This record gives sequence, C-alpha cells and structure tokens, in this order.
Amino acid sequence: MAEYTNQLIHEKSPYLLQHAHNPVDWHPWGEEAFDKARREDKLVLVSIGYATCHWCHVMERESFEDEALAAYLNDRFVAVKVDREERPDVDKIYMDSLHAMGIQGGWPLNMFTTPEGQPVAGGTYFPPDNRHGRMAFMQVLDKLHKLWRNDRFELMKNAKALTEYLQSRAQVTAEGGRAWTVEPIDTAVRQFAASFDSTHGGFQHNGPNKFPPSMGLMLLLRHHARTGDGHSLEMAGLTLRKMRGGGIYDQVGGGLSRYSTDHEWLVPHFEKMLYDNALFVQAAVETHQATGEGFYREVAEDVLTYVLRDMHSPEGGFFSAEDADSDGVEGKFYVWKPGEVTEVVGKKDAPAVLGYWDITEGGNYEEGASIPNTPREAAQVAEELGMTEAALLKAVARGRKKMLDAKFERIRPLLDDKVLTSWNGLMISALAKAARAFGKADYLKPAIQAADFLLERLRDDSGRLLRRYRDGEARFKGYLVDHGQLAVACLDLYESTFETRWFETALELMREIDRLFRNDAGSYYDTGSDGESLIARTVDGTDGVEPSGNSAAALAALRLHAYGVRGGFEEDALRIFSGFRPQLEETGISFAAMLGALDFHLAPPAEVAIVGDPAAAETQAMLALMQTRFHHATVVAFSPPDEVEARGKIVPLLAGREAVGGKPTAYLCRDMACRLPVHTAAELEMQLKEG
Repeated sequence: MAEYTNQLIHEKSPYLLQHAHNPVDWHPWGEEAFDKARREDKLVLVSIGYATCHWCHVMERESFEDEALAAYLNDRFVAVKVDREERPDVDKIYMDSLHAMGIQGGWPLNMFTTPEGQPVAGGTYFPPDNRHGRMAFMQVLDKLHKLWRNDRFELMKNAKALTEYLQSRAQVTAEGGRAWTVEPIDTAVRQFAASFDSTHGGFQHNGPNKFPPSMGLMLLLRHHARTGDGHSLEMAGLTLRKMRGGGIYDQVGGGLSRYSTDHEWLVPHFEKMLYDNALFVQAAVETHQATGEGFYREVAEDVLTYVLRDMHSPEGGFFSAEDADSDGVEGKFYVWKPGEVTEVVGKKDAPAVLGYWDITEGGNYEEGASIPNTPREAAQVAEELGMTEAALLKAVARGRKKMLDAKFERIRPLLDDKVLTSWNGLMISALAKAARAFGKADYLKPAIQAADFLLERLRDDSGRLLRRYRDGEARFKGYLVDHGQLAVACLDLYESTFETRWFETALELMREIDRLFRNDAGSYYDTGSDGESLIARTVDGTDGVEPSGNSAAALAALRLHAYGVRGGFEEDALRIFSGFRPQLEETGISFAAMLGALDFHLAPPAEVAIVGDPAAAETQAMLALMQTRFHHATVVAFSPPDEVEARGKIVPLLAGREAVGGKPTAYLCRDMACRLPVHTAAELEMQLKEG
C-alpha cells in the first residue's frame, strides 16, 4: 500500500501516474486546481513533462519524493502536473513564457503562475541544492512565496506583461501583395550547408547535442530534385548513413533514439520517440527513391521492424515512446561488454560482432560498457579479422538475433503506451510511403489498422477528433496538428491503396480544420474554437519534433487543390505561408516542413491520373513509376475503367478520364494545363522529365 496518493491516481497518462504516489499533493490541469489557488490565495506550480523524460525522473526522485520539500510545497503552493504530449496547448503557452524570460526551454518545464494561470517565473530542472549555476528548488520556492506575500505588485506587473506578450504573439497576420519564389527555400538550404558536418553528417547548431534532422533532410531532397544540386543530396545521404551507423541508432534492436549528446552520433539520450522514428523512415524512403540505393531501403525497413514489433498496440494504434532508463539507469538496456557478447553469440562469431560494433574492453560509455556502433567499414573489419566481408556480415546477423533475444531478457525501459493522433499520423504516412516505394503491401495492413483505430476510437459522441487514447479512454479535443497530420496520412493512404474513402476522410478533416481552427487574418490557430479557453490562443508554424499543425495543414490543402478540389484550399495554404513570411525568409531552417509544402506549391505539382485494368502489365508499370521514384511534387489518382465515373465524383482529377482505345492511359496535367494522354510508362516518364 502506497504511503501517499494524490489526485493523479485517477488519470490515464503514464507520466501523471508516475507522480500519483508522490508526497506532493499534485492536481491534474483543470479549473479545480486554480479554484483552490484562488480560495487559498496561493501561487500555482505548473510542472510539465512526459513519461520518458530523463530529467523529469531525476527531479521527481530528488525533489518531488522529498517529504520535507513536498510539505513546504503543499503548504504554500497549489501543484499541477501536465503531460505535455496530452496538452501541447498548455505546454506551448508556458514554454513561450519561459523563452520570453530569456531562459532556454526544455523539460521538465516548471512554471509558477498566478491563480488565473498568468506566468510569473519559471525554469526547467531545479536541483535539490545549488549546483551547475542553478538555484536549489527549495530556495526557488521560498523566494517566490515571500515575493507573493511581500511584493505581489511587482509579480503581478510581470505576469500581466508576459500575458500581454503571449496574446500579441497569437495575432499572426498574413502579409499579402508579394508573390512567393523559391528564395526562402534556397536560403534555408544555404543555412543547412553552412552548419553541415561533412565528417559525421547532421548539422552543428548551438550546444553539444545533435538531433535527427529528418524534416530538413527531406527539404534537401526536394532542393536536389528541383536544382540538381549534388551537395543537397550528399548532405541528406551522409547524415542518414552516419546516424544509422552511430550509437543513436539501436544496432541490436533497431530504431532511433531522441538525440545524440555529441556530434559523432555516438552517445544518445536513449529514449525512443514514435515521431522521430516515423520521420526517419520517411527520410530514408525518399532518399532511396531519389538514389535507388538499397542501403536506405534497409534503413527504413529496419526501423519499421522495430516499430511493428515493439511500438504497435494490439488494438491497432502505435505507442508513443520507450524510456531511456531501465532499472533506474539510463541506457542499461542497450549497452554491452565483450564478455556478455561472447557468452551470447558464441566464441566463433564474437570477434566479428565485437569488431564490427566496436564493443571493446575499455568501452565507449559509462563503467566500461560499449554502445554498439559502426565507426569502421565492414570491409576494413573483415580484412583485420582475415575473413570475407560477406562472412563478417553473416556472423553479425547471427549475433544480432541472439543479442536481441538476450536483450529482451533484461529489465525493459518503461513503455509509454498512450496513442497520440498526430504521431500516429506520421507513422501511418511512413508505412504508406514505404509500402508503395518498396512494393511491399505488408506495410499497408498496419497503416490501415492504425488509421481505422484513430477514426473509430479517437472521436467523441459528436464525431470530434480527439488527441489521446489509453487504457480504453479517448480524451482531449484534437489540435490543429492532429487534424492536419491525419489528413496528410489519409492522402498517403489514398496514394498507396487508391481507396477513395481515404480521400474523403482527408477532405473531411480539412473542412474540420477550417471550421475549428480558422483565423481569417492569418495562419490557423493551434487549438479549436470549441477548446478550453487559456490565457492565449497560440499560432505556431515552427517544425520542431514534428511538422507543425500549420505545415501539415498547408501540405494537405495543396495536395487536395492539386487533385482538383476547390473551395479555397490553395488560398488557405497561401494564407498560412504569408502568416509566417518573415520566419520563412529568415529562419527557414526551423520551418523545413512548411518550406517543403511551399516547394510543392511552387513546382507546380504534377497531377497524374491513370486509368486501366489493374492486372495489366502497362498499368502496373505506370503505377510503379509513380510510386517507386522520387516524385515529391506530384499527386496520383487511379481507377479501373469501369469505376471512373463513381471515383471521379470523389476525386476530381479522375472526372472525365477514360482508357483510350481500351488501353491503360495516363493523363499528366500541371497548373490546369494537360498533356496528351499516353499509354506506356516510358511515355509518362518522358512527360514528367519535360515538366
């Protein structure tokens, strides 16, 4: 029986439940907590994190489980816990507040607010005593309590100013009058090139950490396709190769960690997030399509093997994350010592496995352990061991299987098993793109299962899309990013299956965006008009860990417009771009997904309709051309001849098409101008090259 239990015990969030037995009297976000603060005249501590956040765990152990500190906090404050993945709207407001205070953001995010929720002061991780230039948490609490009691006027003045700043930021107004060109895209590419690490791949921005830049890599691929610039392709390809070979990639189990703590991709922060892996797959699929190199296909398929094995819910959705820690130690699940490897794989294969994955007696991590990585080419390792490269790789493959089995005998990290709509949308897109690029229909089944799960289980009684599902409960009204990313995913499913229900669903979601999130003066709001009223209604376009809601909405709108759907979708996308014009022109490196949507608009996109017997060889050849090659600024519609009339009522691009002379026929249009219909993949390819 737990000694302490607070109100978080009634929640479903794994993060909130982690704190349900703290001595801190935590409340979930809601009016009840703020009513209590008003009645008792107390400041509110809004503490925000997520289940696989390492420093959230550290602060919990050091401070929130400390009985003396908890007693002080309970007596003088009202404490509120928020899962940022369930409530990105709350997180966005207080993260913006932290930045306005001149503090670098991160999690845990600890913001002190008035009883009305206005930000007063904040920070990220506070230690239990003064260290690393950070004030001890107890000192922070004591100082703020005294200010609230003795100098409230100054605190309220600062809170008012911060709130007004947040509200002003939400007034994003579209700039009209100037046509768009490719210059913002080219500027962002120059920014990427200036920070490119030509040795290890990736980009060296501020600080020691390197994050997976998958959205940036996909923008570079689009730049290469438009300009033929070899350096853009090189930056994308080398970065994927170095990440796949580094410690940031789980060499034994597959899948990508959150970030690397060094510039060599060697020592990761070991948590695995669904969005990172979904975007990594998409970047690898597109690089395979652009280069034809099998390595990138292997990368994508290896990640998908991990996701489908370890992150796939039996109900159909995809789980959110795996923690960095197991048995209270970060990375313990993933590191190896030579003796452990030899015992598992056997003496015959051990030299190959140890040499290939750089597992040494001295180690490259804590306590002499090694993070498997591949700093040397297989051919070099094979030569040193006096064996062929093929024999080496076979030994490594055998060893990998045995090590994976052995690893699953270890204490596993926490699985954050909630299902989030936008993150699932990213993985649905990844699976759909891999299915068509590799001609691997097996990937479509889990993609369709996940989409059906979201559309059936993550809706309220009125049909309103919701954000989070866990343990039988769907909750929280979906945000712009949920609607936008699911719309993109449905269009990807349409182009992989050509089932019109996915097209109809994407169109329905985009109409919901216009109903719930529209801002006639500029870009879309992040929260719906029917959502909780917070101190500010935010508008965001930054492509952080996932494409922003505005980026996803812009891309989906432009794709529907290219399919011939009218009703203002192109105008909506242009309004989004114009709302972020200064940022796109100056700091596009942080808006890579939105610039990718702009690239689609400026191409202009190729609109391809194919009509033919699905079993006919030439029909299959034309579809394979469109699906396996890198046609980033393209939409594709397909129909058997006897279904054109019905499908054309749903997908306008198919309206009036026919199989001319009974032969498989492809129609290529751009910007409302169509070429003559053709009957072979070779002819269609020629038209695509001619532009």
